[in-house]
Amino acid sequence: MSSHHFVKEQQEPALLILDTKDVSYDSIAPLLEWVPTVMVAQDEVFAVISWGIKLDLILAEMDFQKNNYRLLEEQYPVKFLGVKDGAFLEEALQYLVATKHSAVNIIGYDHLHVFELQEKLNFLDIVIIDGQMRYYPVKSGKFKKWFPETSIQLHAPEGTLLEVITTEGASITEVKYATMIDLPEGIVEFKGKEIFWIGEMLNQQ
Repeated sequence: MSSHHFVKEQQEPALLILDTKDVSYDSIAPLLEWVPTVMVAQDEVFAVISWGIKLDLILAEMDFQKNNYRLLEEQYPVKFLGVKDGAFLEEALQYLVATKHSAVNIIGYDHLHVFELQEKLNFLDIVIIDGQMRYYPVKSGKFKKWFPETSIQLHAPEGTLLEVITTEGASITEVKYATMIDLPEGIVEFKGKEIFWIGEMLNQQ
């Protein structure tokens, strides 16, 4: 059965598009495979429509809603989700939690602000796509994964100590701004005392 026959049941990660700068359709097409709930901030609506993506919710302030009411017909069954004072991210996350979504991929969010999402991680699995990097949190403080030979970014409050165990041995990394580390191919284990984020290049997914 092809994916478009499935009824949405909030099981697949929703897709929240806040900014399309430095993002191509090809980079997010894999996220659309299982027909997720698609939410778009008002300033990106026409760019996303031009990609041929079907929208579910447009995060919009009142003026935008009034001036673009025809979108409700043209993109039916799209709906507006009202936003005040530019709080697109906050409204979107509140909606996703209220509608029992379990996960969301956020496009166009500055990864330097991921720690502002900490509280929402209790309710949602969040992945950030910022430019050509994909960031995901390690909530438990421990994470193990197979990597190709690559470079990744570790993101945590400045001065955080993380243990990185590779096929070549264990080392302690002190996280500073944009801490990049090189990994050999194989299973890599990360250990830390607090939540931290790992950034990978999209093209190695």
